[in-house]
Amino acid sequence: MNSILNSAKNKQYLFLFALIVLICNLSQAQTPKGKLFIIGGGKRSDQLMTQLLSISSLQKKDYIVVLPMSSEEPDSAYIYFKKQVEKLTPNPIVMLNFNKTTATNKVLVDSLQKAKLIFISGGDQTRFMGVVSKTPVFDAIHQAYQNGSTISGTSAGAAVMCEHMITGNQKLEKKYTETFDNIRYDNLETAEGLGLIKNVIIDQHFLKRSRYNRLLSGLVEFPTHIGIGIDESTAIIVRNKEIEIAGESEVIVVQNPKGITKAPKNNVVGIEGLEMSIYYAGQQFKIK
Repeated sequence: MNSILNSAKNKQYLFLFALIVLICNLSQAQTPKGKLFIIGGGKRSDQLMTQLLSISSLQKKDYIVVLPMSSEEPDSAYIYFKKQVEKLTPNPIVMLNFNKTTATNKVLVDSLQKAKLIFISGGDQTRFMGVVSKTPVFDAIHQAYQNGSTISGTSAGAAVMCEHMITGNQKLEKKYTETFDNIRYDNLETAEGLGLIKNVIIDQHFLKRSRYNRLLSGLVEFPTHIGIGIDESTAIIVRNKEIEIAGESEVIVVQNPKGITKAPKNNVVGIEGLEMSIYYAGQQFKIK
């Protein structure tokens, strides 16, 4: 009888142990080992790029991949990046300018996945996602991030980091403008991004182009998200849920809107209250 009871207890212990191991493995799988270095556009100082290289922890065997698909002039975007960064590191810098055909090329995709630093250029974020969405390139970027690589991007390359990516267009206006004239419900156009950072809306060139209305429009559409406006020559460094500011200017954070209402006629929005913070280089905050 005792042997039967002991056997039952052993099976329970083994089951609990296996369950704990499974939970731990799932937790580790969901926590990326890599970092994000998200730049708000504009000029990139050598100091800022040196900081990017430093957090990437490049070894002698490592290489950097530039993804220029956002740009109308991908070669120029690559050359501009390479000329600056090759002065700061001996590591090889290569361009992988994917299109819908090469996005399924296993050799090229494997090369991307093994890069220690992946840099996404500025331009048009919709153009970039039009190439990588639902392709092995998308998966390779995520796998590289999970494995410990740093994923960086500037301007459009910053916008694509989000799950819900700001396209820059307004649903209620045909003409594109750099900022929004007002805050209206169901006006902000978003599309699928890379989703490397969750529950966050990112806007770039933020102070330079006064994009408060655009970011607040994003918070109206996604009230449980955190809105992060990154100014030019400035970056956020994302280490899981920890955010650190780098660069020359500031980062604006808006969150927790309360009492959102919509006017009955023209879609303008009321917000009774929200939290706003301003951060500069070296300061930190947490996301959900």
